Order: sequence, then C-alpha cells, then structure tokens
Amino acid sequence: MFDVNAAERFANLALACVHKEYPNKLSHSLNSDADVAPPRKLTPAFYGCYDWHSSVHGHWLLVRLIRTFPDAKFVPAAREALRQSLTAENIAQEAAYLRAEGRASFERPYGLAWLLQLAAEVREWDDPQAREMAANLRPAELAALERLQDWLPKLSYPVRIGEHSQTAFSLGLILDYARATGDEKFAELVEARARHFYLADKDCPLAYEPSGEDFLSPCLGEADLMRRVLTHDEFAGWLRTFLPQISQSRSGVSWLEPVVSPDPSDPKLAHLDGLNLSRAWMLEGIAAGLPRGDKRLPLIIAAAEKHKRAGLAAVTGQHYEGGHWLGSFAVYLVTKRGVGSDSGGH
Repeated sequence: MFDVNAAERFANLALACVHKEYPNKLSHSLNSDADVAPPRKLTPAFYGCYDWHSSVHGHWLLVRLIRTFPDAKFVPAAREALRQSLTAENIAQEAAYLRAEGRASFERPYGLAWLLQLAAEVREWDDPQAREMAANLRPAELAALERLQDWLPKLSYPVRIGEHSQTAFSLGLILDYARATGDEKFAELVEARARHFYLADKDCPLAYEPSGEDFLSPCLGEADLMRRVLTHDEFAGWLRTFLPQISQSRSGVSWLEPVVSPDPSDPKLAHLDGLNLSRAWMLEGIAAGLPRGDKRLPLIIAAAEKHKRAGLAAVTGQHYEGGHWLGSFAVYLVTKRGVGSDSGGH
C-alpha cells in the first residue's frame, strides 16, 4: 500500500544520500590537473547518492513526493534539501561540467534523461519554490538537450542492454519530458528515432533475460517505449509480433517471474532488486498502451502485480548499494509517473 508512511520511508532514503558525498563512484574525464577535485566541487548539485545519476533521480524523488503528499512530515526537510542543492550557482557549475571538453558521453543517455525528468517534474509543480528551481535548472536542462539532440541523429543502432546505456528506457523518459514541456520538435525527433530503432523488431528473446546485473528489461523497456509512440491498435499488433510469448501463454501459466538478488550488498548484483520494480512499471505501461478488452491484459497485469510486490519488498535501505537508488524506482512505480495523465500518453 502506498500511503504517507511509505512515502516518508522513500523520502528518507533520498534525504540520507543527496548530500552524502562518500562513498562516490565517479565517471569523470580529466582534462588537466585542474579537474582533480572532490565530487562536491565537480558537480555541486548532484554529488551525493554514490553517483551522479542517482543523485539526480534522488532529487526527482523528493519533488515527486512533495507534490504527492504536500503536508507530510518529511516535506520541510525535503524542501530544504532541494533548496540547498538546486541553487543558480550550483546548476551553473553543473552545466559547465556537462559542456566541458571530453564529456560528450557523460551520463548519456540515462543520467541526462533523469535530469530532464527532474526539470519536467519541477515545472509541473505549481509552487513558488518550484518556479525558482525551474529557472535555476534551466542551464543544465539546456545542456542536456543540446547533448541529446546532437547524439540521437548520429546513433546508428539502439543499445539493447539491461543497464544505464539502454536507449529504450531513456527515450521513454525523454519523450515524456518533451511532451510535458510542449517541446514538439524534440518529441518528433525522439518518436522518429524510436520508430527507426524498434518498429520492425520481432520475437524479442525474453527467455534470455535477465542478465546477471540487469536493472532494466531490454524487451519490456522497448515495448514500454513503443506504447508511447503507437496508437492503441498499432501497439496491439506490434506487441503480438514483438512479444508473442504473451499471446501464447495461458491463464494461470507464468510467462515472467520476479528475480531475486543473490547479494543486495553488492553494487552490481543489487541491480536485480531494481529489475523487479522497472519490470512492474513497464508491464503497467504496456497494459495502458493496449486497447480495452485485449485478451493479454490479465496476464500482463498479473505479472506486473507479482513484480511490484517483490520489488517493493526489497526497498529496505539496509544496504547503501541499493538504498541510494531503489527508492527512486519505487516512487516512479507507485506514483505511476510513466503511465499517468502526466506521462504524455498517445
């Protein structure tokens, strides 16, 4: 059950890490001795939560939960954490970092997609602090847009893996951002690349999943993107060709089972706990993209519920290796960010 108590638990995971500098996993290109600096100097807004992208979506989590439960006890602390991080000065340094020589591939596409989600979430929040943060975030938002608009037309093939480089998941976040902010030209670019990469795909090898360090499903991630691009009827036909396993399955017969992390204290093996959460929201997205009455819906919804239960049970915060990011995945799922009215839709 997602209520204010669950929201407080997720908020506390983010509050415990957004300004926790160490341990820290840098993905940092050095151009000179001047680039040798601690994380808080390199990226002063997003230096916590173990790595840059987790810090970005940790801040997104706080905004999302404040908007969802504006009177909760955690809100003053969450507002103060956002105020401390998202200053004009800090974001100017973040934008400069993104644009620096040798960083064309930094956090591309995953971290950049989450940065755009943060920008969209703040823009949609009708609040004086949010308006200030939206203005402050704009330089980094523009830097991310420039990088993605330069990269997407040049990308020859999609990246079909279950970790950060996967293009399908990030394109879904990016498309939702473009639609939410009314950037029609950018949305058209993303939709065109999605069709180019994925429209002709068929027989996705779901049985090959997961790889041992996946936190995203390549097959489900692609389907969750394409339901954003195609009409309901188009998507129903495409999905029948792309994932025939669903059509062939029978009621009561499992076609997709949740996974178990063999060691939640291992930074890579903990990814499997997140896989259950992302599979759940992707399955919910796929269900939302199908016409009402589609015979596959009961199977898809049942699988989504099973993965949701398994995924949320693993968000304990016991191990920092998972605690610094799993809360964001849980909040994305339970608040239905990708499938609600604010996701863009068809």
